[in-house]
Amino acid sequence: MRTKRRPPGPTGPVSGAPGARPPGGAGGDHPAMTRDGGPTAGGAGAPGPAPARRAPRGARARTGAAAGVLLTPFFVLFTAVTVVPIGYAVWLSLFTEKQSGLGFGGATSVFSGLDNYTAALGDRAFREGFWVLAGYCVVYIPLMVGGALALALLLDSALARARRFFQLALFLPHAVPGIIAALIWVYLYTPGLSPVVKALDSGGIGFDFFSSSGTLPSVVNIALWEWLGYNMVIFYAALQAIDRSVLEAATMDGAGEWRTALGIKLPLIRASLTMVALFTVIGSLQLFTEPLILNQGGSATVTTTWTPNMYAYTAAFNRNDYGLAAASAVLLALAAALLSFVVTRLTNRKGATA
Repeated sequence: MRTKRRPPGPTGPVSGAPGARPPGGAGGDHPAMTRDGGPTAGGAGAPGPAPARRAPRGARARTGAAAGVLLTPFFVLFTAVTVVPIGYAVWLSLFTEKQSGLGFGGATSVFSGLDNYTAALGDRAFREGFWVLAGYCVVYIPLMVGGALALALLLDSALARARRFFQLALFLPHAVPGIIAALIWVYLYTPGLSPVVKALDSGGIGFDFFSSSGTLPSVVNIALWEWLGYNMVIFYAALQAIDRSVLEAATMDGAGEWRTALGIKLPLIRASLTMVALFTVIGSLQLFTEPLILNQGGSATVTTTWTPNMYAYTAAFNRNDYGLAAASAVLLALAAALLSFVVTRLTNRKGATA
């Protein structure tokens, strides 16, 4: 009897036979399908991760508008209190007021170019003011930065007690306005009125705070009294932000208080050191209030042109030479910008090599 032949099927093992693979598996011709007709997650034809979708143009526009709204007040204030005054000072420094005839006519502004800058740089009093600032910076900046840092490290140490009280006591002088602080210290410097001078005289220590050798230390003392606590708070806040686990690990490794302070704490607050040093340099070049009060308090050493700021003040309000005052102010601003750049580069270079 003849048997019926099977119709020709797909090559390979018969479905259901040992070793057979499903038609939609890993080696099949079509991806494995789910019950609803879509590809399965493990199928060979499963799509890869979807590409990141860009935010709609409307969302980007709304984000940019919000940023513009938030930044607009800053730029308005910055332009009003910084850009416009600097631009006006530069413009004013290019003109000189002259009176016609015998001086009975009205004053007219005449364009003079760089004559005011030449006059300021050629004035010996203006140049000597920068030498006074140089001596002031040499004495004041190390005492300010070093003193504030030492006080902050002392308060941050484990031996410190009553931290809140000492923070308030050291910061409180900064809350006193600069003119009031200078008046207080002028009273304490004046012989016959000051209990400090009387106590020094009774102890056989005679010191004239208004003499040529005592004027600069007197001014430095007033500035230190005003700003030491402020900078100490900045350093102390930076020290408090250090991870305590780092300090505990150093203690477990046998590091003492001095080694922890110099080898761990100081490198970790380098940014605060840079900021305080930069602000101290800029503030030193703006020295004005303390010597002005000393001048009015009877000091013969502090003249009306003792610092560049006092020179500009005298030129503007005593001699009514606003062009010369503006030129001297612009030169002082350029010196401050140059010193700020030098301090920033030096601190960044030290941070890169550390």
